[in-house]
This record gives sequence, C-alpha cells and structure tokens, in this order.
Amino acid sequence: MADPARLSINQATTREQHSLAQAIAAYSQAGVRGISIWRDKLADCGLDEAVRMIGDSGLGVSGLCRGGMFPGADTASRQANIDDNLVAIDEAAALGADCVVLVCGGLPDGSKDLAGAREMIRDGLGAILPHARDAGVPLAIEPLHPMYAADRCAINTLGQALDLCDQLGEGLGVAVDVYHLWWDPDLEAQIRRAGERTLAFHVCDWLVPTTDLLLDRGMMGDGVIDIRQIRDWVDRTGYDGLIEVEIFSAENWWKRPGDEVIRTCQERFEETV
Repeated sequence: MADPARLSINQATTREQHSLAQAIAAYSQAGVRGISIWRDKLADCGLDEAVRMIGDSGLGVSGLCRGGMFPGADTASRQANIDDNLVAIDEAAALGADCVVLVCGGLPDGSKDLAGAREMIRDGLGAILPHARDAGVPLAIEPLHPMYAADRCAINTLGQALDLCDQLGEGLGVAVDVYHLWWDPDLEAQIRRAGERTLAFHVCDWLVPTTDLLLDRGMMGDGVIDIRQIRDWVDRTGYDGLIEVEIFSAENWWKRPGDEVIRTCQERFEETV
C-alpha cells in the first residue's frame, strides 16, 4: 500500500466543482498533501494569489499542467508555442512545482507527417530546456496513449519519451501515467530504464467499456489496470514523490460533490495504490 501522505490530487479531478482557490482549500482541509495545478485555473486565479494560497495551505505542488503542444503549421505558430512554454516554466518556478508536465502535441492542422511532428517536438524541447535548467524546473514528458497521437501527443510510449531524454539530456524526464501506459508490454523494462528520470506518477483506471476516450477515466479500482503493480515498478526506481490522482470524468465524477470525490480518492488510494 502506498503511504497516504503521498497522495496528490490533480486539479482535473474536480475541475468542474472547484476553482483553484476552492481546490486548494478543499484538498488541504481534507488532509491531502499535494495538488497538481492546471494553467487555465491558474490564469483565472492569478499567479501571485496562487503562490500565496499554496504557501498558506502547506500543499506540495506535484506538477503544473500543462506545457508542450510544440508542433505548428508554420514558424510563427511553433515559436508562439515555445514562448508559452517559457511562461509555464516561470509559473512552475514561482509555485515551487516539482515539474512542468508536457503533453507534447500531435499533427499540425492538415498534416499527415507524424515523423515531422515528432521532430518538431524534439526541437521544441531543445528550445526550452536551457530556460528550464536556469530556472531549476524539471520538464516531464508525458507519453499519451496512441489514440491521442494525431491531436494531443505524438509521443506514445515511455520508450519514445526516454529516447528524447537520452538525446537532450539534463533537466528532462518523464511522467508515468497508468491510463496511458498500462497496455505497453515493455512497460516494466522502460520504467526500470527511466530510473531517476521519473518525475511524476499519475493514477486512475481504465473502464470497460470506455464511453469517451478523453472524458471517461475511472476511479482507481473501478477498471482493469493493475495499479499497485505499476506503482511497485515505479517505486523500485527510487521515486518516492507524490502520486497524483488524475481523473477526467464528464458523466460521473465531475457531476458529484467535490468533497465526495476527494474522500473517494483518499479511500481508493489506500485500497488500490
């Protein structure tokens, strides 16, 4: 069983119930130790106010979501994406976040060039890494399930993400999300390969049947992922940081009272993680 003190709730889990201020208050009052913050909610709140509230709450910030989205149809759009990532790094530094989580982006509009999109991702990462190193903010590539290769992330296995880490070096690591990676027959070996480059660990469950490929994630224990097995593999790398519950659930958990969702996260974390 994972130590309950390692529980962090990704703000996406109660995004329909809570503003950032409300999430900080609700999580800390429930005894949760960490939060992962989404940038749209941060923008609504204001960075200075968010920094103050996080400091007062005592919550750790396990990640800032999200950076990435590097590919673009032209030079100007790719540069705009890079510039936005530089801002995300500064926000993460101010918040004391453990990392910026990078959803790297898919095909530019009208493109079928998957290899080209992956080159743009590599180039975008290379462009922002110096600033991240200077700011002391680790960057965590989050490989997404292959169903998102076209529109959200062309990095789809942990092996691909680690290849980029090998190429680009210091300051770059990975976010291991069970929802995206549980199916990979090479997952145990790639987690072992990741080692100290594991910067974040995200949990939820894969429901059968899945009714929406984006917005129907399950609460831990309601699906088919062997979460505890994957957590054990991650722990063997030496990762002992916060473990995020990240659930997108338009027809279930987003419709429930926030305190019920938080309480269930805590219960299931102890039972299944």
